[in-house]
Amino acid sequence: MENERYSYIALRNAENTLAEDVRQGLTASGKWLPCKYFYNREGNALFEQISELPEYYLTRTETAILKSHAASIIERCPSDLALVELGSGSSTKIRYLIDSCLTRQRALTYYAVDISPTGLENGTRQLLHDYPCLQVVGVVAEFGDGLRYLASGASGPRLVAFLGSTIGNFTAKEIAGFFTMLRRHLHPTDRLLLGVDLIKDPAVLEAAYDDAQGITANFNLNILVRLNRELSANFDPAAFRHRAVWNQEGGRIEMHLVSLRHQRVRIADLDLDIELRQGETIHTENCHKYSREQMQSLLADHGFQVLGCFSDPQDQFCLFLAS
Repeated sequence: MENERYSYIALRNAENTLAEDVRQGLTASGKWLPCKYFYNREGNALFEQISELPEYYLTRTETAILKSHAASIIERCPSDLALVELGSGSSTKIRYLIDSCLTRQRALTYYAVDISPTGLENGTRQLLHDYPCLQVVGVVAEFGDGLRYLASGASGPRLVAFLGSTIGNFTAKEIAGFFTMLRRHLHPTDRLLLGVDLIKDPAVLEAAYDDAQGITANFNLNILVRLNRELSANFDPAAFRHRAVWNQEGGRIEMHLVSLRHQRVRIADLDLDIELRQGETIHTENCHKYSREQMQSLLADHGFQVLGCFSDPQDQFCLFLAS
């Protein structure tokens, strides 16, 4: 039975911090919202559409790298491996690593860590159906809580995959904290596989986050719809415009919601009123891009040894394997 091969653990739920984060972000002098709140049921579905867009090269490029190099990646890891994926989403790309693991070991445990219970359940259910030798542990948690659980709950050498260039959402301070946390919870036999989007033509980058069909705009605006539903807010999504722009100095794409007029918004569950001027923005996401050398230096500075770099022929994206 599939349920005999599936365990589900719900740790500190990210939803519990929504009210606190929204109050902090929307009362700041420069308004912001955390990008993790993109990923509810509707947001997950929109992101799946984004992944198929011609402008959004990231998913298909990283997938192609995994398809070509999964065997080489697994060869550089200890035997009797367990797989851990932080931000597992639909658990699609991890299949290439699962396939390579199962060519050299009879059984495999896959720990899927994600803040979205819906996305996690949908992805892992299909894996259980397709891989009879797979044991799945679904962990609903933010990265830190998930890693703390896995430090004691996942035995044997582990390959921790952090794909999709999610590392690009982190500030320099957050990256330092993330790598420090990894060092604390990983063992010498463990490996880290890190997906990183590389610096390229700003026009290519801006198109990837502002597609012609407007799917990314809907994805960005959906965060307001979520606040309306979950915090009894009265945002009018039609009064905002999606904007994605390359910040050369910061080395990042920035996503904003631009207020099209002066407006007052009521968030009833927080007993909070906020005012937005025409042209004022709510900053919803940063997507930092790196050179290969920059990321290698960052990993080395935080005590990681790079064992391999795997890229596509156009050098758009890179997977770093480190210990």
